[in-house]
Amino acid sequence: MFLGHFGVAFGAKKVAPNPSLGTLLLAAQLADFICPFLLLAGIEQVRIAPGATVVTPLDFTHYPYTHSLLALVAWAVLVAGVYAFLRRDLRGACWLAVLVLSHWVLDAASHRPDMPTWPGGPVVGAGLWNSLPATLAAEFLLFGGGVWIYARVTRARDRMGTWLWWVFVATLIVLYLMAVLGPPPPDVRTLALSALAGWLLVAWAYWIDRHRVAVTT
Repeated sequence: MFLGHFGVAFGAKKVAPNPSLGTLLLAAQLADFICPFLLLAGIEQVRIAPGATVVTPLDFTHYPYTHSLLALVAWAVLVAGVYAFLRRDLRGACWLAVLVLSHWVLDAASHRPDMPTWPGGPVVGAGLWNSLPATLAAEFLLFGGGVWIYARVTRARDRMGTWLWWVFVATLIVLYLMAVLGPPPPDVRTLALSALAGWLLVAWAYWIDRHRVAVTT
């Protein structure tokens, strides 16, 4: 899942108004932001296997440190602990932990049975990716709901706050459709290097939040 993770991060602004949008996005996509580093290091593995599922040609063979339930529990505790220590915002910290764990839940719904519960443990997966229409419906429903919530619970401080946000939304949609409808990546190294560009989306989200404010404040 891709757009769905972003949608959950956007929607979380309603219940966690203090963390920046960049921080919310980082928590929701933490597993995917760390995974490319481990792929490049050879610690985790994925194969390019066209036909692995209808939606994606990626065959995730070994990624227990970023995508297992146990690992994400540990990452959730770390993220929440660091944020609570730095910001003294317990409510925001708890919701960041929920966002980190939401990644496993959404991926378990999307993937075929390859999502580990713990390193070397049982794997699960509901296989949503075996249906393109169902995948698109789920992705855009979560994404659209998150966009709608974020737009309602924040307001632009200036003109940049408006266009930065909506260009960001449009960019995510284009990136997603290119990934789903375009050709598979040529190799795992190219896949990992391109995935590292996701960190630019986090920076963009922090930039957006400098020009928007929660309506409650």
